[in-house]
Amino acid sequence: MKTNLLRVLLADDDEDDCLFFAEASAELTNPAQLTTVNDGEELMKLLLELPEPLPDVLFLDLNMPRKSGYECLVEIKAHQLLRQLPVVILSTSFERELSDRLIRSGAFRCVQKPVRYGQLTAVIQQTLTELEQEGGIIVV
Repeated sequence: MKTNLLRVLLADDDEDDCLFFAEASAELTNPAQLTTVNDGEELMKLLLELPEPLPDVLFLDLNMPRKSGYECLVEIKAHQLLRQLPVVILSTSFERELSDRLIRSGAFRCVQKPVRYGQLTAVIQQTLTELEQEGGIIVV
């Protein structure tokens, strides 16, 4: 029997954060297939060359080398084929003004990176639930 996996893409340059996110994703109530990239240029190349449907959601680190999360967000939302991709911005801290600017630029949500495993799992699950409720993704 085929399971419809939720396709989650993580763009983050911190290897430890990627491992932490992968472990937390494995605890989700619905199965997820996680793909990670480590910088903004790699992210945009992957998104523009994907032969399959877009991921269901992109978790995007704000501070990355080669191309920032903000630059990627702007490019994604300006591209006709990518603009429907829900983007969740991750960062170690947010100022209200920056968060507002990111939302105005098309981010679905801005999330401060949790430091505890259980908090990260809860943040990921809550975000996916919100996306599902808004019709942004279908969780099977």
